[in-house]
Amino acid sequence: MEAAVTYSGPDSGHALSTDGRCRCPHCMTEGAGHNRSMARLSTALLGGALILNSYLLRLLFPDQLFASELSAMAGAVVLTIPIFTVAFKDLVAGHVHMNELVALAILAAMTRGDFASAGLIAFLLLLGIIIESRTASGAQRSIEELIKLAPHSATLLKDGKEIQVDVLDLGVGDTIVIRPGENFPVDGKIVKGQSTVNQASITGESLPIDKEKGDDVFAGTQNLTGALEVKVSKVGEDTTLGKVQELILAAEKTQAPIVRMIDKYAGYYTPTILMIAGLTWWFTKDMNNVVAVLIVSCPCALVLATPTAIVASVAAASRLGILIKNVADIEVAAKIQAFIFDKTGTLTEGKLSVARLAPAKGVEPAELLQAAITVESHSNHPVATALKALADETGLSPEPATKATEFHGKGVEAVVGKKIFRAGREAWLKSFGTDFSKIEKSDDAGMEKAMSVIFVAVGDKVLGWIGFRDTVRKEAAGSIRRLGELGIKFCAMVTGDRKSVGALIANELNIHDIEAECLPDGKVDYVLRTKRDFNVAVVGDGVNDAPALASGTLGIAMGAIGSDIAINSASIALMNNDLRRIPMLIQLSRQSWAVMYQNIALGVLFVIGGISLSVFGLLPPIAAAMIHTLSTLVIVFNSARLVRIGEELTRPETVESP
Repeated sequence: MEAAVTYSGPDSGHALSTDGRCRCPHCMTEGAGHNRSMARLSTALLGGALILNSYLLRLLFPDQLFASELSAMAGAVVLTIPIFTVAFKDLVAGHVHMNELVALAILAAMTRGDFASAGLIAFLLLLGIIIESRTASGAQRSIEELIKLAPHSATLLKDGKEIQVDVLDLGVGDTIVIRPGENFPVDGKIVKGQSTVNQASITGESLPIDKEKGDDVFAGTQNLTGALEVKVSKVGEDTTLGKVQELILAAEKTQAPIVRMIDKYAGYYTPTILMIAGLTWWFTKDMNNVVAVLIVSCPCALVLATPTAIVASVAAASRLGILIKNVADIEVAAKIQAFIFDKTGTLTEGKLSVARLAPAKGVEPAELLQAAITVESHSNHPVATALKALADETGLSPEPATKATEFHGKGVEAVVGKKIFRAGREAWLKSFGTDFSKIEKSDDAGMEKAMSVIFVAVGDKVLGWIGFRDTVRKEAAGSIRRLGELGIKFCAMVTGDRKSVGALIANELNIHDIEAECLPDGKVDYVLRTKRDFNVAVVGDGVNDAPALASGTLGIAMGAIGSDIAINSASIALMNNDLRRIPMLIQLSRQSWAVMYQNIALGVLFVIGGISLSVFGLLPPIAAAMIHTLSTLVIVFNSARLVRIGEELTRPETVESP
């Protein structure tokens, strides 16, 4: 039926405007797809009422046979017009689909003068069309839901005055005002104010994120607590929301290999069924059997077996902030045997934190920390950022300096009163004649090697050293463990950092292998070597890992929100940095394929079983229509189970166990 012709996705002529609204003729008619469904439903209800009236007249007023037949004829005509129209269009276009089987079955019933049966059959089949079309048009409905997230108007701040304008009129560089409770219409950067923002619509994160001046915000997310002034950085299709819309449409237009296989043999199906119907007539001479064969052989359940599962899995993935660019990658993900993770920004937070304070003999830890904060407060180096964060936690403030100088790659120097404070590399401090004799040798030299270290001195006296480590993501260990439970055979880590640093993290996370001190081409070589033995998924941040992501069997970019490079460099993009999405992706892909095969088996069973019963006269035409509709419902509801996968990751109370 019609859904069988259109299930692979919406038409390709969509043109999203700068506010994300589609301006193509199809969608400008206030939702043509929705209007079509409502028209079909109205037709089904009107025709169904006429057919019901026919049966009631026969039952209650047996003498009103003409009125009963007239009502049945009118109902049959109303109900069959949509089906005959689609079948005729197929024939004009030179295509033969299952629509023609249905049209022939109904036509055969009508030629026998049994308009009541023909109308009831058409009613049941039209009901199936409505269900199928609403199920198969998942991409368009996903886009419609996303469009609702972006407001169509905005408050523009111009010359100190607030002006209400259409989002279409906003340009890059404009400043807009977003009040609490409003959604962001475009991507931008906060220039004034602070607030809490709900980004779940884009990233799937359960908890709101605190935002302040300098932070990025994204179209379709919601401002919760404070008024903000935002400078527009991206509009229309360039926004993160616009790219998500494009990716969903693109994914829905692609086909999984199994769908392409079904399409390949679909052209042989209708001639085969017509031959079976002809043989049934030849041997039984019973038109009821022929009509039943034509109805029950309409393989809508079989055709919907994979698209409904794909729509459900893509919807579940999108809710979790997992963007699948090609549905064929769902099958690829299901076959992954090994994972290779980038370290910095993937398994770790990508920002340093203070791991150890090692004061020299006779120096208190507080004295060492105070001096380090004083000198590093004049730098923007990641080490300085980590020290500033620790200072905020401990309540320490830097001493005022009259002069500060940063020496790139060496350290920082500050003049406080008559004293010179320095923090940096050991060799750099020694060049000033700094005395290191009171630095005690560490009992755990391996730990020291696994950290980034700076030495702190005042004048020619060294106060000690401070070790820094990149923070491992709290959910990393649980995610690696879960991958093992899912049957992943091999997990490795690649990093450009020292091997001692990488080994410490690998041991903490129970990772099988580590490739350290490698440049981007070295990461690619390691991935290619691993691919000789396994189907490999490469996980990285999508910026400096693009070559490695492209060389794996599957590339997964983390933290892709707002990043064009991350979205374009990988097969699958995670809109946040939650590593729990990785095992969830594997689980979802495997369950998706299990559901697809279940659906195909059920569809084949319904068709073969129904044809067998019809040929021998054991399945009347009306019962065949009911079985056809039932088979469609079974497939739809079986696929719908996939939508709920991963719900626990979107609940605020979810806490990752260590």
